[in-house]
Amino acid sequence: MTATERRGKTVANWLVNLIARAFTGAMLALPYRWRVPLAGWLMSRVLGPLAGYNRRARASLALAMPELPEAERRRLARASLDSAGRAVIESYSGPEFLSRFEGRLPEGPGMEALAQAQAEGRPVIIVSGHIGNYDVCRGTLARAGYPIGALYRPASNPWVNTHYVRAMAQISAPLFARGRQGLGEMLRFLRGGGVLALLFDQHPPSGAMLRFFGRPTLTTLSVAELALKYDALVVPIYALRRPDGLGFDLFTEAPVPHSTPEAMMQALNDSLERQIRAHPGQWLWAHRRWRADDALAGDATPPAPPASPQRL
Repeated sequence: MTATERRGKTVANWLVNLIARAFTGAMLALPYRWRVPLAGWLMSRVLGPLAGYNRRARASLALAMPELPEAERRRLARASLDSAGRAVIESYSGPEFLSRFEGRLPEGPGMEALAQAQAEGRPVIIVSGHIGNYDVCRGTLARAGYPIGALYRPASNPWVNTHYVRAMAQISAPLFARGRQGLGEMLRFLRGGGVLALLFDQHPPSGAMLRFFGRPTLTTLSVAELALKYDALVVPIYALRRPDGLGFDLFTEAPVPHSTPEAMMQALNDSLERQIRAHPGQWLWAHRRWRADDALAGDATPPAPPASPQRL
């Protein structure tokens, strides 16, 4: 047991895990077509408000889309938490969840490039954000035979982390925990021609001040830096929820050309922003994507002009 795990084994975390296990256990006991909408309802109407997530989501919406009336921001905040609640229980449903998409693969120009890269043994990084349910793409690609690995941030609660990792591993494996050991394993996987799934839309500890929703936003450069170092294809990928609340549209965009890390990450910011603006109720607005230090930075420096594109 690591020092971090020992510090996390508090009475408060034990109680949080007890509630989490009771919630997922009760939901999983229900038929799938009931559990998913009920989990969304509970997250948006009960758990989210109690945890302050609704308030945080409305604050993010006010920053990103100040033109929206307050009533619409409240509606979108609730829809966002509903989608998040659904995504949690979907991912915990494992094989039952993925069986609904048997035989399906994401569409779009990125799939042909991904298949070609795999045939050549070239590494691929599929990139998404906390919108819809990104686990659908990871799981469907893994079931189709693609070697899909994923980087994740371990939960601070060690008891929660145990079943969280177990649930993610049902979708696809291997999984790489953020940290020295996980990073080493991830790099070996990528160098070997694996397909690495990454999310990039959280506030990072370091990066470049780029633009997102017209605001200066600290953005990680690690995705692009990995791609440039290992000549990996970078493919934006999305699974967006259909109006029925259970199905998804799976698609890829064209690969991001290799240039500078700043220009590549700005392209990914722009890609995600387009999807969020088209489906604002499906992004996790409760994330603290913008921080006070971003606002103090003023205007972001425009990305450097792209260098000559490398092979795609």
